[in-house]
Amino acid sequence: MTSRSARIERNTLETQITVAINLDGTGRAVFSTGVPFLEHMMDQIARHGLIDLDVNAKGDLHIDDHHTVEDIGITLGQAFAQAVGDKKGLYRYGHAYVPLDEALSRVVIDFSGRPGLVYDVKFPRGAIGRFDVDLFREFFQGFVNHAGVTLHIDNLKGSNAHHIAETIFKAMGRALRMAVAQDPRMAGMMPSTKGTL
Repeated sequence: MTSRSARIERNTLETQITVAINLDGTGRAVFSTGVPFLEHMMDQIARHGLIDLDVNAKGDLHIDDHHTVEDIGITLGQAFAQAVGDKKGLYRYGHAYVPLDEALSRVVIDFSGRPGLVYDVKFPRGAIGRFDVDLFREFFQGFVNHAGVTLHIDNLKGSNAHHIAETIFKAMGRALRMAVAQDPRMAGMMPSTKGTL
């Protein structure tokens, strides 16, 4: 099996970010971003997706977390796009339902080559600790645009904001794990009738 890993650097006047991933990892995660709640959430992606993930970010946190969170999503998306390569042999689609106590979320992903985000999540409060929950959408939008995926995120139940967020990110990890897995029956074949993704 060829290596399905990537390392991407993104430098702007607002942020300097490096993301390294290995799609065939063990769920190892290392973070240094200055945004602890996002790190906690990305750890769910790594652990439940069995994806090794290393994210280092320096951003204009003295303003707020917006640029850093969005740009991490962008860079993570670029890393996924590089790591999946030509997509031959991929399952391509992934989905997961994940509960946590009263909360339940569903994530469905397609490595379609067409960026699209449908995000139906209503948090009961505007912040978890000091993390602005509006930034989750920015993270996923950045990811989608640069990974070239179609992503549906639906929170189906929940009253605790932390639980809702955690079910979304755990389900994201599970859905990614399914979608990027290599299907032995599709070995060497493009998972599309178009012949390209």
